[in-house]
Amino acid sequence: MIEKFVKQTQFASHEDFVKNYRIEIPENFNFAYDVVDEWARTNPNKRALCWTNDKGEHQDLTFAQVKTLSDQTASFFQSLGIGRGDMVILILKRNLEFWQSIVALHKIGAVAIPATHLLTDKDIVYRANAAGIKAIVASDDENLVTHINLAMPKTPTVKFRILVGKNNIPEGWIDFHEGVKKASPFVKPEHVNTNEDSMLLYFTSGTTGQPKMVIHDFTYPLGHITTAKFWQNLHENSLHLTVADTGWAKAMWGKLYGQWIVGACIFVYDYDGRFIPEDMLRIISTYKVTSFCAPPTIYRFLIREDLGKYDLSSLEYCTTAGEALNPSVFETFYKQTGIKIMEAFGQTETVATIITFPWMSPKPGSMGVPNPLYKLDLLTPDGRSAEDGEQGEIVFYTKEGKPLGLFRGYYRDDELTAQVYADNTYHTGDVAWRDEDGYYWFVGRTDDMIKSSGYRIGPFEVESAVMTHPAVVECAITGVPDEIRGQIIKATIVLANDYKDKANDELAKEIQNHVKNITAPYKYPRIVEFVDELPKTISGKIKRGEIREKKIEML
Repeated sequence: MIEKFVKQTQFASHEDFVKNYRIEIPENFNFAYDVVDEWARTNPNKRALCWTNDKGEHQDLTFAQVKTLSDQTASFFQSLGIGRGDMVILILKRNLEFWQSIVALHKIGAVAIPATHLLTDKDIVYRANAAGIKAIVASDDENLVTHINLAMPKTPTVKFRILVGKNNIPEGWIDFHEGVKKASPFVKPEHVNTNEDSMLLYFTSGTTGQPKMVIHDFTYPLGHITTAKFWQNLHENSLHLTVADTGWAKAMWGKLYGQWIVGACIFVYDYDGRFIPEDMLRIISTYKVTSFCAPPTIYRFLIREDLGKYDLSSLEYCTTAGEALNPSVFETFYKQTGIKIMEAFGQTETVATIITFPWMSPKPGSMGVPNPLYKLDLLTPDGRSAEDGEQGEIVFYTKEGKPLGLFRGYYRDDELTAQVYADNTYHTGDVAWRDEDGYYWFVGRTDDMIKSSGYRIGPFEVESAVMTHPAVVECAITGVPDEIRGQIIKATIVLANDYKDKANDELAKEIQNHVKNITAPYKYPRIVEFVDELPKTISGKIKRGEIREKKIEML
């Protein structure tokens, strides 16, 4: 399958890769027809999805079954008048129905909006009105259904509420399974889409302000060939698990597009409630998962377990993204498993743009090197291209054309789009530096940078140092105004259970001295605050702005 889009998939060197790696873009590409249905035609019994849940249920789907289910679901949506360009929000957790629904929406040219079940009625009102949502497809979650119902009087564009449930269907809702079951045979629309049509919309969870609407076109899945083949190192015999709810953009990185293009089987562990490390390790062992991708936070929990109790011999490859990886986590995981975690960087607005490629030796904490499909630069505050060792904002130049996977803009907000994407330059808002070997290192968001006594300090480098202390589970570094230094560094820390009763001045001093020994002394946190939890967005991003605004408590 991948050879349809990439003429050369094996490379003699990184230089060969940079020079010759190209992705062919078919006219009017549609992932549902050109990948899913094509697999169903050429290899119908090939396993596409392996699904299990925390109740012990298990189901496999072949590509032939995915085609049949998505055809039926597409016909059901058509019967409701949903078609090309219509906005449909999918709030389906890790339910199997997510895959048949999103593929079905692609087949009729509608716009899929994956979303988290953690949304409140206020969140739903904002999203429905901002995007003009026509239908909501939701999991059978009592709390979620309540919030959606409360939102309805304030969401005039929403015409249909569709419930994926096994119980009684509430008044005003349509039974998803019954609708799919009774649907007429699917008839493909005469013209489904162009490459430039909107296919996918994400509400980003920014740490300030209302979420932005990131819009991607129908070529977006092709950008994830790089993600799956050359970051996650997947092949046709891979069983890949990405730890992400389908409501987050990370699910598109690891639970759909690139994986199916390269022919890998997607593994889904559907669980409710909090993440339990022992359960995840047991699942990996039982189902012989070969490839694993999770944010650094998950790895931090995993390395606190006795990994020797589990048979992880099936694991071939592990990757991480979403935030920068602390070197201490990399080293501990490697010592316990023999597997080096390969890091990458990207945004909801992009695919993987800086990658530790399979043929590279990873440097713990480094994102890797640029994806050759993206023309990357680091810009200093005065507009220069940064030298090696110098910090700069990550930007992408698009004068030679929009690279695959880069968003088309913020939906219905030309002004906001122009603030970050103008003059053929996309500004990521993320700061990094490049070492002498060409590896890139994450520093932080441009608005999170700390300027203290003339030094420009990124929060991540201090957080990495703080995180190496055994008492620390989570940490957020922010700048606090100071008359003499301009800003001083504050560490807001969540302690491990064994240290919670030691949250005092003595432990704060110990952590401060520890940081002085780990990194340059001027970077140590002069203020330390212990908290039970860090304020976060619904996607798990730390709300540094909220921490900065909080009254300072000197310890």
